[in-house]
Amino acid sequence: MKNLLVAQSGGPSAAINATITGVIDAGLESKEVGHVYGALHGIKGVLNENFVMLDEIFESKEKRNLLAVTPAAALGSCRWKLKDPKENAAEFEKIIKVLRKNQIGYFIYTGGNDSMDTVHKLSEYCKEHGIDDIKVMGAPKTIDNDLGETDHCPGFGSAAKFIATAFTEIGCDSFVYDVPSVTIVEVMGRNAGWLTASAALARTEQRRIPQLIYLCEKVFDEERFLSDVREALKKENNIIIAVSEGVKDAQGHYVGEETKSGKEDAFGHKYLSGIGKYLEGLVGEKIGCKVRSVELNVLQRCAGYMLSETDIMESRNLGAFAAISAVRGESGKMSVIERISNHPYQVKIKLADLDKIANYEKTVPLEWITEDGKDIKEELMEYLTPLIQGEVKIPYENGVPKHFIL
Repeated sequence: MKNLLVAQSGGPSAAINATITGVIDAGLESKEVGHVYGALHGIKGVLNENFVMLDEIFESKEKRNLLAVTPAAALGSCRWKLKDPKENAAEFEKIIKVLRKNQIGYFIYTGGNDSMDTVHKLSEYCKEHGIDDIKVMGAPKTIDNDLGETDHCPGFGSAAKFIATAFTEIGCDSFVYDVPSVTIVEVMGRNAGWLTASAALARTEQRRIPQLIYLCEKVFDEERFLSDVREALKKENNIIIAVSEGVKDAQGHYVGEETKSGKEDAFGHKYLSGIGKYLEGLVGEKIGCKVRSVELNVLQRCAGYMLSETDIMESRNLGAFAAISAVRGESGKMSVIERISNHPYQVKIKLADLDKIANYEKTVPLEWITEDGKDIKEELMEYLTPLIQGEVKIPYENGVPKHFIL
């Protein structure tokens, strides 16, 4: 009987713990699995053989249910890039040695684009070296919603629900005064505008906010932006704007890039923040009205009090399916969601090959963005709406949400 190992990697989310809960569920239920281990801090935890016994820690259903609604990454995370095995075979040899030492035959890695690069490299290494006693599978995670081959990603729905709620409440605050004002809200997503687009879910028949939405898939022109703001102020006193952190100019440079550090992570991604503050200064200088910027920052990925029931349910199922598939002999794949219909909302979970996913960014289709680049189309609203449906009952203790702390 072989053991199962799960680890988390990349940026945290409000649903990644639901995914590993699904892995634990499947491991406990399978007669083919001995123990369920967790590696602390991703692939670094595997290399360092830093494991915990998840089947013992989460033996009770109550503890697993609490884990599923706890935000961030309970096992810890990392941003560790495995090099090409042809350049550094030692890392891969060590991983295999550690897995075999602990009789681990199934390894599930949850994460986004870069994490799937790790899974892909490890599974390819196993294939090329005839290692068939270890199955390596990916389970998706990213609030950016930019993984290929899956309709949407675990964590995105809950982040979108938080963003829509934040815009609703920012709107209530902004419309208090009768003086012209502009509120610019910077939204995460790196090079994909899915999260920024979700701000439109705040719109109601009574109030259409945000009035302007700028996604990073379209070239951002500062003069056109200022013209859009001026025109919007002619119609309403209080303007709310959603802007992707990764908007670029015609030359492909991040707007306001000189305000950023220029630092990069282990995978070569620039750390992004500051576009909201930059545009606040631009509006203040060129238009001169009351203006403020809001950066939602990490709350977009750790607001466990604003979970989408749809998101948590699907995240847990994706983790379970990845684990079950590994036990059945699958390797080098990721569990994904295929959407069947919007009305009613129906999906099915299946597998996709990692060579179509690793290091690939899925962006918002241009045909779902208005031609003038300042709003989204109804097709995108149809896509987004089902993903934030349902509320999760959150346990409270002493007046604040209760979380599972490992």
